[in-house]
Amino acid sequence: MQRCLTLTFARHSRLLLRNKFGSVHSQQSAAMSSLLINQPKYAWLKELGLSEDNPGVYNGSWGGSGEVVTSYCPANNEPIARVIQATLAEYEETVQKTKEAWKLWADIPAPKRGEIVRQIGDALRKKIKVLGSLVSLEMGKIYVEGVGEVQEYVDVCDYAVGLSRMIGGPILPSERPGHALIEQWNPVGLVGIITAFNFPVAVYGWNNAIALTCGNVCLWKGAPTTPLTSVAVTKIVAEVFEQNNLPGAICSMTCGGADIGTAMAKDERVDLLSFTGSTNVGKMVAMMVQERFGRKLLELGGNNAIIVFEDADLNLVVPSAVFASVGTAGQRCTTTRRLMLHESVHDTVIERVANAYKQVRIGDPWDPSTLYGPLHTKQAVEQYLAAIEQAKQQGGTLVCGGKVMDRPGNYVEPTIIAGLAHDAPIVQTETFVPILYVLKFKTEEEAFAWNNEVKQGLSSSIFTKDMGRVFRWLGPKGSDCGIVNVNIPTSGAEIGGAFGGEKHTGGGRESGSDSWKQYMRRSTCTINYSKDLPLAQGIKFE
Repeated sequence: MQRCLTLTFARHSRLLLRNKFGSVHSQQSAAMSSLLINQPKYAWLKELGLSEDNPGVYNGSWGGSGEVVTSYCPANNEPIARVIQATLAEYEETVQKTKEAWKLWADIPAPKRGEIVRQIGDALRKKIKVLGSLVSLEMGKIYVEGVGEVQEYVDVCDYAVGLSRMIGGPILPSERPGHALIEQWNPVGLVGIITAFNFPVAVYGWNNAIALTCGNVCLWKGAPTTPLTSVAVTKIVAEVFEQNNLPGAICSMTCGGADIGTAMAKDERVDLLSFTGSTNVGKMVAMMVQERFGRKLLELGGNNAIIVFEDADLNLVVPSAVFASVGTAGQRCTTTRRLMLHESVHDTVIERVANAYKQVRIGDPWDPSTLYGPLHTKQAVEQYLAAIEQAKQQGGTLVCGGKVMDRPGNYVEPTIIAGLAHDAPIVQTETFVPILYVLKFKTEEEAFAWNNEVKQGLSSSIFTKDMGRVFRWLGPKGSDCGIVNVNIPTSGAEIGGAFGGEKHTGGGRESGSDSWKQYMRRSTCTINYSKDLPLAQGIKFE
């Protein structure tokens, strides 16, 4: 999947710093007649239960009396529809209802919970095209990626169904006769989920499906620039609980601003807070959660590199580099931002990648033939221009791109910059836009060191045919990232593996493997079924 995970300068995490999320779109609420939802071309939005004004709070019933925000389409900056956010009082009410719903949900056997998750997956399947179209319209990613993102939620639901019959701990040998030593895993309780604009469905899905199967209830705060997607997904999930006569508050939602995000981070009733966003805001969230000794799951930034050695198959390298750097207009947390080329193939690869960039089809994201859409916000366009200027000042040379496109919406040219030092400040900075920095290296040791010198540790990839080098790359002196690839791009991870990264990426893991353990608490249980009381370590206390 083309993941994220993370928020950019206009991302949810940055917006958490603001007191009013309405400032993201400074335009006043558009007149009803000008909203895209009322135009025949976009009538399909109503198939998702959306209207001109949408309640942004769900806790078993719909509500919202806070700030009214307008969602805009990045491809043309026209208003789509409005959402009424939560107040702090409505947040408080929602937490109470969600905690109450947990008392029922936790008592349902895990395989039965898995059946509910299976139904959520089926409900998403039925709306996959229309929901994918909404993601494309509101976030700005191309249609096939929007549909693929919903498919990932479906896939994680399928995975979670199987998991519901497999969760458990081991029975361990006890050193004491007549004793049993076991691990018991129980749900943590309420999982708060704060997600990013760039994957407004999938990131919630990774957390939601696994958390539900583990016996938790969920409270979701989506990105304030993609509130319609949050509302639409919640409507689909809520219908499943309603059909099963279960409390809708098991999967609650509060659209909101910094006040809601801060409340979730500081709230001791939120037993685990999953936050996807920028490293800067993630650090603030982590400190607030740690101050109350709470649990956190952080999915933050990534300054990801592809390393191309002299023996690489360039027919794999070129499409991989283009896909990973241009896809989602450079707005994935796994986007390739640094392309390290061995000096023997440097010029050839640059030329081939630059030629491929020129063939990327740019257009409306919902046009099936489009491969590259707009940036999500105008602020991201500003960040794009600022980064290019900094790169030039630090010695970089434009290979291609570098301009804002003359068309409606937030379109910029995908850009390649060469000639920078590996430790140039702009190269060391994650800029959430389609800019690829090309670096020239001489040795394996040098390339591995450059990969690891950035603060983030999310995704990385090498292209080589040398099996010794492959295993050095995977080993303790190789990549320090959470995702370590060989002969594939930095993006495109599968749901069966644990997704996440090290260092300033936050250390969290979501989706597959044993990521379910993040959503549960472990107890070591010793049971004495004998009539004696022997002590561990042979201690005598008589």
